[in-house]
Amino acid sequence: MKVKRRIHHRKGIKWLLEQNVEIKLEVLKHQLELSRMLINELLEDEVKSYTGERYSHTKPSESRYSRWGFNPSSVKIGSERIRVEVPRVYDHEQESNPTLDMFQRLKELPEIDERLLKAVILGLSTRDYEQVIKTMVDSFGLSSSSVSTEFIEQSSRQLEAFESRNLSDHEFVALFIDGKYLAKEQIIIVLGVTEQGDKISLGFIQSATENYTSIKELLNKLVDRGLRYEEGILCVIDGSKGIYKAVKEVMGTYAVIQRCIWHKRENVLSYLNDMQQEHYRRRLNKAYGCDTYQEAKDQLEAIIKELKAVNVSASRSLQEGLEETLTLHRLE
Repeated sequence: MKVKRRIHHRKGIKWLLEQNVEIKLEVLKHQLELSRMLINELLEDEVKSYTGERYSHTKPSESRYSRWGFNPSSVKIGSERIRVEVPRVYDHEQESNPTLDMFQRLKELPEIDERLLKAVILGLSTRDYEQVIKTMVDSFGLSSSSVSTEFIEQSSRQLEAFESRNLSDHEFVALFIDGKYLAKEQIIIVLGVTEQGDKISLGFIQSATENYTSIKELLNKLVDRGLRYEEGILCVIDGSKGIYKAVKEVMGTYAVIQRCIWHKRENVLSYLNDMQQEHYRRRLNKAYGCDTYQEAKDQLEAIIKELKAVNVSASRSLQEGLEETLTLHRLE
């Protein structure tokens, strides 16, 4: 799912925490969005000091100031330049638009290295959200008082609530478990799918690799929070042995494994040249698109046999775990 940039150019971190998992993952893929959201919060705090809360009838300075739209601009974060929409304030007495002090300070930010982002990830994975905000603020060369105490406290409570939700209110039929990289650090994410088809982000951890121990701990915590699987649950995973072992140890025979078809296809194609990739991508898509288990298996076995003469490694890659890529076909 692509998140339209116009939607969140003016949003802050508080907004991000309220969004569904697709939007959160999209933001994680573009880590500079986290910096943009903090910038938006800082600018909004200063605007509120002039005009008060948006849509509130209580105005400071006897309504001397009003919100006055936005101006496009940018702020440099490290070696990257982030486009931002800077809110404008109108001074009815001076009949002018005062310059936001916070924006001027943001334009003079020092260089930010990769250690900042890793510190942010560490704070998120250890649920120390207040430290995340303080780390980002400190790296910007700003004082902690630049971010309102109310914002830090509210955001911290929201993340704590997110990580301690009671999952027993939901009947989950499937789990998606996968790792995403951010600043060379791997984040393991668990996404649940309910009987109604709703996708709910259940939890995440930071892990150097998709290792069995940390993933098992994450799954056990989800069970402690009320995740039920005793009636059977579909677990969609890639080829990671660590994820597979953790799922089987925590959920045993109640876990029905479906190997991710996208990962399997891309692994197979990685052994082939460009021309071969185009041909076998179509063949694999057609095979996995078959309506019945037997039809899909017959086509895939034919591809395996054919690939032995083209690239043995590609053939072995497709053969490995083949049955688990057809779990949904068998269930149908």
